Amino acid sequence: MICNFYMKTFKAKIEIVSLFSGCGGGDLGLLGGFDFLGRNYGRLDFKIIWANDIDSYAVRTYRRNIGSHIVEEDITKIRSSEIPDHDLLVGGFPCQTFSVVGQRKGFGDSRGLLYREMVRILKAKKPAAFIAENVKGLVSVDKGRVYEKILSDFEDAGYRVFPKVLNASQFGVPQKRERLFMVGVRSGVKNGFEFPVPKEEIVSLAAVAENNEDVDPRYYFSNRAVEGLKKANKAFNKGRAQDMSQPCNTISTHLAKVSLNGTDPVILVRKDTYRRLTPKEAARIQSFPDTFEFEGTDAKRYIQIGNAIPPALMWHVARAVQDQIFYDRRLHQEKEERDNVAHSFEEYRNREVGILKVARQESLFS
Repeated sequence: MICNFYMKTFKAKIEIVSLFSGCGGGDLGLLGGFDFLGRNYGRLDFKIIWANDIDSYAVRTYRRNIGSHIVEEDITKIRSSEIPDHDLLVGGFPCQTFSVVGQRKGFGDSRGLLYREMVRILKAKKPAAFIAENVKGLVSVDKGRVYEKILSDFEDAGYRVFPKVLNASQFGVPQKRERLFMVGVRSGVKNGFEFPVPKEEIVSLAAVAENNEDVDPRYYFSNRAVEGLKKANKAFNKGRAQDMSQPCNTISTHLAKVSLNGTDPVILVRKDTYRRLTPKEAARIQSFPDTFEFEGTDAKRYIQIGNAIPPALMWHVARAVQDQIFYDRRLHQEKEERDNVAHSFEEYRNREVGILKVARQESLFS
């Protein structure tokens, strides 16, 4: 139970249960301790003690890169009592039913109800906080009624919810991927939450693209496909050749079936020569380090990558949650700014502050 966490030393890990974990992109961001494009995303004070997903290839990838604590099973068939007590619940609940590609069926598709599994576990386990992630389109499905219902259900579970749409390209990810994050703080916990401030610099697609000469010919479109693109009615021509000096457009699970007349991004190598993104490029576009290894065929890898939460984006959100909710210090200050106070940064880390101190004094979670 969460009260056990507050009986540990201050340096104890914050324990996480991760739902809809996929291949582990979001969980890699929660843990930190990886390098991407020359930047180190430092280890955070989280420990994932239990994770879940239903996709066998994603689970195999997760076990290979993150750990063996993931359970391959339909979450609706897992009782709350089978899930360990924890401090933070995280879940990027399935988004297809809220996306344009999924025809935005919302609650009309059973996948649109899976957020309720998070609500069920929140009510049963009462962690201090949660992080939920979904597509930006969730906000406007059914004129906003679906979004309002989800917020209401999280609030009824006993949480104050702080929602915000974040653009991954503003957080070191070479992709214009917009996602809705909802951070919930349990009622009775005095701490609020502010999302991290976007960065001004961007990462271009060119920074993660492979050398065209090294790309296997199977990723190139045939002359027939290119001729078809030329003949297509320009009003319906949706070819998405990317500006290599900018972040990539949002990638999806369809990369294995990309068409030049589709909406997925492609690369223009030279005049009349186009190619698909390789799995390595797709992973980099999502901010996976090259050391992260995916299981399965190219098609299976594309699906895992397209469904993932960008690790670098999640790292920024997770660090904000760690610092503000659990450690009661502002994320938006860098080390030098934190040192310009009564206590240095290192001294500040070792003090019992914020939610930890409140919990001990008031026994909020006993």
